[in-house]
Amino acid sequence: MTDIKFCGMTRAEDAEYAASLGAAYVGVIFAGGPRSLTLDRAKEVLANVPTAVGRVGVFSDQSPDEIIHFADALGLRAVQLHSGATAARVRAIRAGFDGDIWPVYRVAGATLGEDVWSVADLGEALVFDSHVAGTLGGTGVPLPWEAIAREMHKLSRVGWRFVLAGGLRPENIETAMMTLMPDIVDVSSGVESAPGIKDHDRMRAFRDAVASLDAK
Repeated sequence: MTDIKFCGMTRAEDAEYAASLGAAYVGVIFAGGPRSLTLDRAKEVLANVPTAVGRVGVFSDQSPDEIIHFADALGLRAVQLHSGATAARVRAIRAGFDGDIWPVYRVAGATLGEDVWSVADLGEALVFDSHVAGTLGGTGVPLPWEAIAREMHKLSRVGWRFVLAGGLRPENIETAMMTLMPDIVDVSSGVESAPGIKDHDRMRAFRDAVASLDAK
């Protein structure tokens, strides 16, 4: 079964609805952009999310100590590193955080670089997102699924789990899943009516599309 992560939560009602749909993960962002939250606001957004649903914090250049503080305060199951995913930084985070670390690999062209193997080795799952200059994610730009499929399947065969992000929405999620076979699908802007405002009908449609394909 493919797990779903609804990311970029800015409202408690959206996080609660994601949980009611059976999402495995809900994500809050601390990496800048229109969906970025303060720690106090993130606590409010996640307050009524059941403990069975994994909370994911999305970070950029924060220090390991700050990431550990946020993770502890919010009960995060995973921290997602959109920049600065080095071995030294990951070790420093692991010193105070016993959850999962998800480094992000931003795909800039039609192939994956050789460095994808070393980045994948840093965490429990590797997030693939589109590289768009000047942003760290949430752009709504899909990856070149067909072009990178062979390389992605190599990663899966050696046991690495991966999270597929970048431009997913109810209308294309089945194609993305059939092409790349991700372990987790990560959606934010594709189920929104405005940046940070989730459309519950689109959230449900996304969940239904994933469930339908998994059932085949």
